[in-house]
Amino acid sequence: MAYITGIVLFALAILISVSLHEFGHMLTAKGFGMKVTRYFVGFGPTLWSFHKGETEYGVKGIPLGGFVKIVGMTPLEEDEEELNEADKKRVFWRKPLWQRTVVLAAGSVTHFIIGFVALWILVSFVGVVANPAHAAAFDESQENAQVAVSQCVESTDTAAPAGDCPDGQIEGPAYAAGIQDGDSITAVGGTAINGWESLVATVTKLTPDEPVAVTVDSDGTTKTVEVTPYAATVENEDGTTETVARLGVVGYVDPAIAPTIAVGPIDGIGETFTTTGDMFKETFIALGQLPSKIPPLWDAIMGGERSADSPVSVVGASRLGGEMVQYDQWAMFFMLLVVLNYFIGIFNLLPLLPMDGGHIAIAWYEKARSWIALKRGKIDPGRVDYMKLMPLTYAVIVLLGGFMLLTITADIVNPITIFN
Repeated sequence: MAYITGIVLFALAILISVSLHEFGHMLTAKGFGMKVTRYFVGFGPTLWSFHKGETEYGVKGIPLGGFVKIVGMTPLEEDEEELNEADKKRVFWRKPLWQRTVVLAAGSVTHFIIGFVALWILVSFVGVVANPAHAAAFDESQENAQVAVSQCVESTDTAAPAGDCPDGQIEGPAYAAGIQDGDSITAVGGTAINGWESLVATVTKLTPDEPVAVTVDSDGTTKTVEVTPYAATVENEDGTTETVARLGVVGYVDPAIAPTIAVGPIDGIGETFTTTGDMFKETFIALGQLPSKIPPLWDAIMGGERSADSPVSVVGASRLGGEMVQYDQWAMFFMLLVVLNYFIGIFNLLPLLPMDGGHIAIAWYEKARSWIALKRGKIDPGRVDYMKLMPLTYAVIVLLGGFMLLTITADIVNPITIFN
């Protein structure tokens, strides 16, 4: 039930974000005196609406976004409208360039504001910033080979004692031998251990199921116990796998030291700007890598392994949100919304029609072209003919539609999961 609730909540949050995006367009357009005739949440048949002034507000039957109707976005649209002389002065394309730019960018700016405010709350009051004390404690545990002991480990060895572990798992060898959380391993099979990398390298050379003497320092007391390593499957850097010996331990950090901290409302402002900059950088990198993600996405649909960093649709993002609610990870839930809002805001500003960034690019191109013509003593070439750009616009729509269909299919047949 929590999983379904999370999916619904996340999808609703996306719908609200997109609706506020359109509200940003409407608010700035009205502020500049432009004629706005409709503002709706959703598409398709109208479920409910009302008029206030010259604008109709309402809700439509398909909750997949929203729209705002600003009269005269292009000269072509103005010709299709029946306007009196007063309203002709209020059409979008006749307004100053800076006002048109503000209106077009307002949707993305709204996403940035939503993301920034949500991130500031998380950073300031919830605690998502890495705790330096936790990092220092982890580094110290790596230097001293201080371990946390796993009571159960995954194994296909049905002969190994399972203890109270569930099916498919066996009792952790280090746990069974009496090694405790916080102990430092100082020797394995007579080989001195001087850090975590040394421990991993030494244990990897052991033979699974053959007992070995392990010396530990437990609160200043040295003791030696017999541990029987188990066979574990690990993945190498090149993607291949191999079977190696493992003891069933991981790096230890005192559980009393929180991994993240809340920095407070004042320090949170600077931290939010820093994190936002990092997120913007990662978003641009992700956009540049998007074409290379398409073949693996197709492979995942055909039954291949789904990469954790592959693109997701609204369906996939909502499913992840459902998992986060299911496992009570609300900070992750809202952080995912932050990332999504930043991504939508940036993507919408790309200089391609039909995105807002495409309209902004055309408006500034017109301005630059007119300025150059004036400097050269030539006639102002006027507005760009949008009809000539329609083939390119349709091509972008087809590509985006195909990509959306691909990600939705992958998110249904082979979804990314975090906890499951």
